[in-house]
Amino acid sequence: MKRLMSVLLVAAIAAITAGGCAPVVPPGPAPATPAATATAPATVTPSPETSTPAPVAGTSIKVYFAYHEKMQPAARTAPAGTKALLKAALESLVAGPTASEKAAGLVTMVPAGTKLRGVRLSGTVATVDFNAAFASGGGSLSMTDRLAQVVYTATQFPGVDSVSLQLDGKDIKVLGGEGIIVDHPRTRRSCEGETPAILIDRPAWGGTLKAGDAVAGTADVFEAVFRIEVRDSAGSVVFASAVKATSGTGTRGTWTITPALSGAKPGVGSIRVYEPSAKDGSPIHVVKVPVTIEP
Repeated sequence: MKRLMSVLLVAAIAAITAGGCAPVVPPGPAPATPAATATAPATVTPSPETSTPAPVAGTSIKVYFAYHEKMQPAARTAPAGTKALLKAALESLVAGPTASEKAAGLVTMVPAGTKLRGVRLSGTVATVDFNAAFASGGGSLSMTDRLAQVVYTATQFPGVDSVSLQLDGKDIKVLGGEGIIVDHPRTRRSCEGETPAILIDRPAWGGTLKAGDAVAGTADVFEAVFRIEVRDSAGSVVFASAVKATSGTGTRGTWTITPALSGAKPGVGSIRVYEPSAKDGSPIHVVKVPVTIEP
């Protein structure tokens, strides 16, 4: 009997142990979690409009207006964080010159009521879509200048070489009643007639010229030679020099020069360029751009 009770007691203890604690199973590999799962690096393709990285602070951009019926860049600043700089520049173009710029002679040929519907980049061609108001009003000069304003404004950015136009989302071959042909992308070269003999492209109107900064642009003048003057806020000439473009006399060349600003009085001054007349040396093709001088 004692033997039987001992056997039963051992069996009961074994049963309780089996029911109260599951067998310990050595842990296997932990299941993969999203953080631990190996994946190929994500490829981010920027939108054609946002191919420029977001700036830390406001970014300097330019818009082109007409000055004595020829192209002239004016300085603008895109708000901090702006990625779509091309779109921001075109929207600033549509907004037009400021009151002070108008008073100084800058005008826009883009009609009131024009709206930018969109812009996209395919290769090096920017397709710019305006509403129908863009094609309204004005004669041939107005049409060619407004087209040049768009082309110059868009092609300031690296990677944009030419512009195609759309109105209300549709491709057009002719702009306005004057019959300006736009059946192919337009470049700065195709806008040569709307470009001044001497173009100051940097710094822009209302921009800043600091010590060590270069002044640059394009020119098509006799023997590629012209003159430049920089005046400080007191009106004193602080720099004057001859400049020679890379080509001239019927061929537009590029030019750049770094003016010395030693002794200049800071504030709003000017950059003036002109070609001395071959006849009597008097200034012709004069362009004068107001800039802030920072010696």
